[in-house]
Amino acid sequence: MMKKFQIKAKILKNARVQGQFFKIQLEALGIAKEAKTGQFINIKVSDNGGPLLRRPFSIHSISGNTVTILYAMVGKGTQILSQRKAGEYLDIIGPLGSGFRVPLACARGRQGSGFSVQILVAGGMGVAPLLFLAEKLTEIKNQKSTLRLRSGLMVSAVEPSKIKKIVLIGAKTQSQILCAGEFQELGCEVEIATDDGSRGFKGKVTELLKSILRRTKDQGRRTIYACGPRPMLQEISRLSQEYKIPAQVSLDEHLACGIGACLGCAIKTRQGYERVCKEGPVFNAEEIIW
Repeated sequence: MMKKFQIKAKILKNARVQGQFFKIQLEALGIAKEAKTGQFINIKVSDNGGPLLRRPFSIHSISGNTVTILYAMVGKGTQILSQRKAGEYLDIIGPLGSGFRVPLACARGRQGSGFSVQILVAGGMGVAPLLFLAEKLTEIKNQKSTLRLRSGLMVSAVEPSKIKKIVLIGAKTQSQILCAGEFQELGCEVEIATDDGSRGFKGKVTELLKSILRRTKDQGRRTIYACGPRPMLQEISRLSQEYKIPAQVSLDEHLACGIGACLGCAIKTRQGYERVCKEGPVFNAEEIIW
C-alpha cells in the first residue's frame, strides 16, 4: 500500500511563470520519493483564517527532494498561495489519488513493437501533471532492460530510438501556452493548438490529435495520456475507441476532502460510481460513462 504523508513543507521558491500562472517548489522528501505520475497533493494555503478546505494540485515535477506545483491564480485560495514566500512552510498531504499506469518497458515480440508512440494531450492547465509523466517516460525510454512474460520467456525492451513521445498542447491563445520548452528539453515532439490561431494549429487540440493519429498510424502501437477540460477528455475517449487506441485521462474535478471520505467527487463508470480523488484522478477513458 502506498504511503501518504502530512508534513510541513518548506517553500523553496514561489514565482510567477507568466500572466496568472505560478510555480511553487516545496521541500518534501517523503512525498517526492513515493509520488507516481498523475497523483496530487492537498495544500492548506494559509494557517491564518484562510479557506477552510485544502486545495488539490497535480504534481508537476519532481527533482530529488523537491516537488514542484504549477498553478493558476484564479480564486481566493490560489491568490493567497501566490503570496506565500520562500522560507515559509505549508501544511500538505500527499501523494494522493491513483495516477497514470506507465509501462516499465515496451516489450518487443511477435506482435511487433510495444507502446512505441506515446501521445500526451494537454488542454490549458492540463500540462500540470503531464510534465511529470513526460519525465518518467523519458527515464523509461533510456532504460535498457528485459521483461519476463507470463510464459517465462525473456524479451528485450524496445530500443530507445523506437520510442517516440509526442506532446500536444492546446489553449485559447498563445499567452496561455505553458511548458512547451520543458517538454522539448525532455526530447518530446511538441505541437501547439490555439483556438484563435495565434500560435500553431488553429482549432481545438482534439482536432490536432486527429491529424496526429492519422499521421502515426504506421509508426507502431500507440497510447494516449490526457488531462484537460471535460469536453476535451470526452472527445479523446471517443477518438481512442474509434482508432482502437488505449487512452488514460486525468479528470479535473472539484475535490473537497481529497481522501475519498466525502464522496463529493464521485463519477459514473462502468464499474459503478468511483471517486476522482481515490480511484482517480486517472481513469482508462473507456471506463467512464460521460
